[in-house]
Amino acid sequence: MPTGVTLRDAREQLFDAAERVLLRDGPSGLTSRAVTTEAGCAKGVLHRHFADFEAFLAELVLDRIARMESRSAALCASAGTGTVAGNLTRALSELFGSVAVAVVGLVISRDGLRARLRRAGSTGVPLLAEATAQLARYLAAERERGRVAADADLDTLAPTLIGAAHLLFADRDGGPVAPEAVHRVVTTVLAGAVPVPERPDRT
Repeated sequence: MPTGVTLRDAREQLFDAAERVLLRDGPSGLTSRAVTTEAGCAKGVLHRHFADFEAFLAELVLDRIARMESRSAALCASAGTGTVAGNLTRALSELFGSVAVAVVGLVISRDGLRARLRRAGSTGVPLLAEATAQLARYLAAERERGRVAADADLDTLAPTLIGAAHLLFADRDGGPVAPEAVHRVVTTVLAGAVPVPERPDRT
């Protein structure tokens, strides 16, 4: 298998092409031919870098999961600034405003892909599981600062926020989701877990 810059560039070109096809045509339209056509390369290019199409899709999902780490670090770094609801609104909008919803649909629709991801160590629904852990870490950081109630059940709050936001963004035919709508969902889920009215920490 080729290594170095050539491989990295080919992978990224193919991954980016796959995302465009996925967003445009949905999981059923995502084929190896569609990806290589979108990327403007011969079909053999994909198979030179990946054992098969399922392996390609698994690497795509794992790559997008890895990219979430920088978002997770940024969210945790925001603890103690702004408001908890505001920080979560931005984080959820960034997550679901990206290709994440489409990738989740792809994983759910392909049994073979889910099996590969489980063998790679991914648990639950890929991307959503990692995003849930990300929110739980952030909420724990805010709880340490006293901006989330000491008795708040973070193991319930985090997946509830992810699930509610996913449903909000999953209706692509409904047009873009307004930040105000995301904020309403967040504040509803957090009711009782944060001070009311919530004020920014200016320390």
